[in-house]
Amino acid sequence: MATIYDVARLADVSAKTVSRVLNGDGPVGARTREAVQDAMAKLGYVPSNAARTMRSNRSGLVGLITGAITGAQESARPFGLPDLLIVQGIQRVMASRDMTLMIADTGGRADRVPHLVRTFLEHRAEGLIYVAEYHQQIRLPQVPDATPLVLVNCFDDAQSPAVLPDDRQGQHALVRRLVAAGHRRIAYLTLRADMEATPLRTAGYQDALAEAGLPFDPAIVRIGYQSDEEGEMQLLWDAIDDLLRLPEPPTVLCCGNDAMAMRVYGILRSRGVRVPDDMSVAGYDNHRIIAETLYPPLTTVELPYAAMGMKAADRLMSLIAGQGREEPAPTLVTGPVLWRDSVVERRAATLQSISL
Repeated sequence: MATIYDVARLADVSAKTVSRVLNGDGPVGARTREAVQDAMAKLGYVPSNAARTMRSNRSGLVGLITGAITGAQESARPFGLPDLLIVQGIQRVMASRDMTLMIADTGGRADRVPHLVRTFLEHRAEGLIYVAEYHQQIRLPQVPDATPLVLVNCFDDAQSPAVLPDDRQGQHALVRRLVAAGHRRIAYLTLRADMEATPLRTAGYQDALAEAGLPFDPAIVRIGYQSDEEGEMQLLWDAIDDLLRLPEPPTVLCCGNDAMAMRVYGILRSRGVRVPDDMSVAGYDNHRIIAETLYPPLTTVELPYAAMGMKAADRLMSLIAGQGREEPAPTLVTGPVLWRDSVVERRAATLQSISL
């Protein structure tokens, strides 16, 4: 392996001159610089980043811990949007800042996280990012105060800087748009009650109803999500059966995620209920492989994962620079409502009935 002294001999300069070219910390003539660079290219010389890191106390490295890689390989069914989109958003910002992102996958094992944190610190990572697969509370091992940490799609008791989806505002925006389209009986098939998103989205749902002067009816709010596919299908069958038998059934079903909405389409069609002519359906996530390929295409709310990743990377870079340490946590990111053909506009019919 070539050394700095080999480069100096071939370029016919001193080792000090080669060092100046590498580090940009002293004046070097254009011809001399070109001679040194040519010598490095001919010898295949690779500068020692470790040595420069020790001198500058900057490594240019950021450590990211995620389960996205394993999750993408092992998932047999689509759960919302893969958190890999968060990683892509982070990478986009890091590349623009000339930082190197080191990514470690947990393999679905929480007990690996302390080892991964320690490994990144041993490699002198300037900051750490932890990405969770869905909005949840987590517990991480103690990270030195000198190493900035940002959480994405999760939060902890230590009030670490965090970037989260604004679940309450997302559901509020969807229901408000449904009301504007003329719907007055809006059912909500929620995720599990123990998931952080559920009470937040339910609150957003109620906010929009109250804003429109519509009553909240607990009879049209049902849990529609379970971890196993077979159990979820039965849960949805029962919920939809009960909703359709109500004296005043809903005109639209809001689903906790797009995968649930896909199953709702199937259940409704098996019962001879047309989407959206007889029943409108809306989802949550904007999982495009579902939302854009269903027929009719699915109205949904985008989980802003790419934007969350970019926001988290910006937040970490500010912390590394010694800025923004007093900013409140967490940072909430809102995604837009994507209005597609799975929801029928009832305004024209409503106006016609009023005029008659």
